[in-house]
Amino acid sequence: MNTFAPNDLVLVSPRYLAGGGMNKINDAIGPLVHLFTWPYEHNPRTGRIDIDSPCGSVFLDFDPNRPDGVWWTIAHHEPYWQIEFSRQTPSEAIASVTQALPQLLGDRRHADRIPLATESVSHLAKTSGWEASSILSGVAWASPDGHCTVEHRAAPMHPWRIEHSVYDGFDTHWSATFTPEVPERLVAQFFTHLATTTPVERLFRDVPYFVQKLDEVLITPARGAAVNPHVAHAGAQLGRAVRHR
Repeated sequence: MNTFAPNDLVLVSPRYLAGGGMNKINDAIGPLVHLFTWPYEHNPRTGRIDIDSPCGSVFLDFDPNRPDGVWWTIAHHEPYWQIEFSRQTPSEAIASVTQALPQLLGDRRHADRIPLATESVSHLAKTSGWEASSILSGVAWASPDGHCTVEHRAAPMHPWRIEHSVYDGFDTHWSATFTPEVPERLVAQFFTHLATTTPVERLFRDVPYFVQKLDEVLITPARGAAVNPHVAHAGAQLGRAVRHR
């Protein structure tokens, strides 16, 4: 049973269960502004942030007040494509996409610090233990616990769609959608940083309530462990895997 205080910093795995992570949102925005000097506008009253690539071909819109719950929109002008992430989409997976955008446009500064996915989604899903199944005009992969699904189908609007929820519980649902012209490398980039077993940091209060009490989630302290907190978390992951066999 978890006995953390709301402001305790914890490590959470699997990542797709961890929620958006309000304390990590700047990781998706800061590198574009500070490392790559993309121009931006910020409305302090609404919290909205608009960022454009220097060449004007890509824009990122962060809007925490959209009534449909879609907080992030990334769009490319020509060819036109669009990616959308809803509020509780893990920030680390979003950041992996936003930080890859300069390389997509040919700006390889800091490429050594921002590795790009080199494997296909299907291969990543297989090696991560996600189960494949056939669906109407496509294929789907489900996470080992069944809470997260990736769909790839011949759909005119969103051929790639990733969704998550815990028993349809309040505040656990999130989705990521990709229109047809989105480079598949960006889909793989997102999935690579979603399916990894490496935990993410969260304030305990930001972990969705229904997830906090879920058997499938592993939550360990991010501070105060006798060994490195990430090593302790990995050990707990291993112990859990052994018990479940």
